[in-house]
Amino acid sequence: MFAGLTDRSWLWLAAECYLAGLVLGTYSLVRRGKQSRGWINAIVAVGYLFQLVGLYVRGRSVGGCPLGNTFEILQFTAWSAITLYLFVGVTFRLSLLGFFTAALAAALTLGSLSIPAWDATRRAHIFGGNAWIELHAALALFSYGVFALLALTSAMFLLRNHSLKTKHPGGWFTFLPSIYELDHMSVRLLAAGVAIMSASLAVGAVYWFEDVRTVNLTKLYVTLAIWAAYVVALALRLRGVLLARRFSWAGVVLFAAALVSLWPVDASRHSPAVPARAAPR
Repeated sequence: MFAGLTDRSWLWLAAECYLAGLVLGTYSLVRRGKQSRGWINAIVAVGYLFQLVGLYVRGRSVGGCPLGNTFEILQFTAWSAITLYLFVGVTFRLSLLGFFTAALAAALTLGSLSIPAWDATRRAHIFGGNAWIELHAALALFSYGVFALLALTSAMFLLRNHSLKTKHPGGWFTFLPSIYELDHMSVRLLAAGVAIMSASLAVGAVYWFEDVRTVNLTKLYVTLAIWAAYVVALALRLRGVLLARRFSWAGVVLFAAALVSLWPVDASRHSPAVPARAAPR
């Protein structure tokens, strides 16, 4: 049934699963007044497996971790967020997180698949066989997945806070975790994201210091700026300065900035390109 599918075909199947999870979750909340967490988790898990196969096939064709253009970067970011959700959200039974994660994954995967220019060329061997740089890039993008989940829990905090302040805690707001749970999870996600991104920069430095002329300064400065912003947010939160709504807004705004930063940090700018094979889906 799946024999002969291209990498983009697998990724289309994954995107359709994420969209199906979003549609099912929306229907359950709007028409039935309750969530279908079990079904959403199952659909997202199937989409995750499809996306994993698609990224694996793409990685085999380009000879490394597929992070060579905007399309691949957004796909990897979505995959990272789903990975975190399946290990964190399902384990801690965070209500509605699966719905929000499916929405984010559907937006990133369908958006990247729908814009051919983002996948017009595929970059082969973009890391030149250097395992340190490949690990650096993979860790950096995985940290973006952590920050994506942080943005989702932050958005859920803002919704829960709004429902309490407007004295409308009923309806689908009842499926949101408590303010305390969301704040606690957001702090842990922020700390994890900062730790992973710090490790990414440390791994990259092992190679950069060997030959500083190979460093793309624009990419480095933008990455350091994003890392520094998250470090400052974590420090302010731990010092009790950035709390509640302000902390949640910081989580949402910083992830939006992180997404914008993907263009200047695109590792494919100076790598040899290979033509992308057309795929029907």
